[in-house]
Amino acid sequence: GIFGHGRWVFGFGQGNRWGRIGRRMFSTSGSSEYAIVEHEYDAVVVGAGGAGLRATIGLCEAGLRTANITKLFPTRSHTVAAQGGINAALGNMTEDDWRWHMYDTVKGSDWLGDQDAIHYMCREAPAAVIELENYGVPFSRTEEGKIYQRAFGGQSLKFGKGGQAYRCAAAADRTGHALLHTLYGQALKHDATFFVEYFALDLIMDDDGACRGVLAL
Repeated sequence: GIFGHGRWVFGFGQGNRWGRIGRRMFSTSGSSEYAIVEHEYDAVVVGAGGAGLRATIGLCEAGLRTANITKLFPTRSHTVAAQGGINAALGNMTEDDWRWHMYDTVKGSDWLGDQDAIHYMCREAPAAVIELENYGVPFSRTEEGKIYQRAFGGQSLKFGKGGQAYRCAAAADRTGHALLHTLYGQALKHDATFFVEYFALDLIMDDDGACRGVLAL
């Protein structure tokens, strides 16, 4: 998602041909003329897939009045199509370590991946999965009640020397569906405002180059 702190604006209906937003001018082409309706929020997220919804929840949890602009109803975003699961070194099936997960990820990228980003992702993945569990994602379970983890290609133990890892946490074969519906419910619980089937057209920038809002239709 794209974040903008402060005022954000979207246009609709008929009205003046020219408008001013801060120092930015706009016009419409053809015969249609649009009025500008202003809405003010502390933060704006553009996009309501998994990342956009989680960002929306986080901003709401921080006490910010947050709006989300999405071109689709949130539960139709493409995250809903994800099937496999989420890799995290929880160690529920076998011994595991986030450093082994990092090794597999770096190796899987042919050593071209951003290793700082990979380090952070693999280290924080277990906590992120537990957070999703606490939000209500219905992960598949072992007989002991732990999150079930399945094996996938490219997963290994002990830096490639310990055999197959079981690292992928999933909600059957509908992980994305479960994830998206859960996150949307949490966003509503936190009083996020959604503008559904609106398209972000342009960012509103101040003189210092900071994003202060977004123009949407």
